[in-house]
Amino acid sequence: MNQTQNSTPFNDGVNRRKFIAQLSTLAGTAALLSGPLTGNAASIIKQAENITVGQIIDLFMKQVPGAPLPNTVDTLKAGNRDIVVTGIVTTMFANISVIEKAISLGANFIIAHEPTFYNHADETAWLANDDVYQYKKQLLDKHNIAVWRNHDTIHSLKPDGVGLGFLKQLDWVSYYKPETGNLLTLPPTSLGNLIDTLKKKLKIEKVRYIGNIAQSCQKVLLLPGAAGGKRQITEMSTKKPDVLICGEISEWETAEYVRDAQAKGDKLSLIVLGHIASEEPGSEFMIGWLKQHVPGVKATHIHPGNSLQFL
Repeated sequence: MNQTQNSTPFNDGVNRRKFIAQLSTLAGTAALLSGPLTGNAASIIKQAENITVGQIIDLFMKQVPGAPLPNTVDTLKAGNRDIVVTGIVTTMFANISVIEKAISLGANFIIAHEPTFYNHADETAWLANDDVYQYKKQLLDKHNIAVWRNHDTIHSLKPDGVGLGFLKQLDWVSYYKPETGNLLTLPPTSLGNLIDTLKKKLKIEKVRYIGNIAQSCQKVLLLPGAAGGKRQITEMSTKKPDVLICGEISEWETAEYVRDAQAKGDKLSLIVLGHIASEEPGSEFMIGWLKQHVPGVKATHIHPGNSLQFL
């Protein structure tokens, strides 16, 4: 995600759209955290219907007051609203590998969280003569596949749908409190043990980090995705966590701040998961929503794989 498009889960009021009402009670929060978004019979598309791409998009949009959001990137990147859906794939990135797997499954609707065409707004004029772009576009067109980006909308749920998927995958749902948002209080553990937990639960081979692996960590600030250096630094400054767990950073911003904080004597560590690892659980969240609200269509989650490898 682009840093200019705030897209970090668990937002508790900083740079987040104000129209979503805060959950009024912990009981209400617990109900939402326990499963996918609930709804009455009118919010479920029945199996007997010919379900279109537009119907499914509109149904999800109804979960967020005011959606579709102004200036949103949540638009169709391929296909059209009238396509009758034969199957759905949720994923972080609609890369060529994911598209080919969707074709093999007979799925013609891909719900992706991030851009399809290599820039935040999916602008394609600059790619008109690029053979990689043309190959991908022609593959989608040939198989009449619709690709919808669900980014701003899922992040505008309360709690954030991507963040909720992240919490569930880590088994940290019980630590979430609306009043503290993305600052969680965990049972004390070492930085090394915390890293091991993240690698195991998120299936990450390696992470980047700053800190003493023996440091005790209890106050954990979660900023999956690409919140940007100013956001990351501001929240560390005001919330005083033991450790920031984030998706990605600019090394000349957040990493240097943490190093200077440690030189000053602060107990502050940093764990960088990678963008895909930190936000892919949102696509798992979407599978739960689809199975509840669109039970008549087969939905499959496909992990896009990691774009980078470590030697």
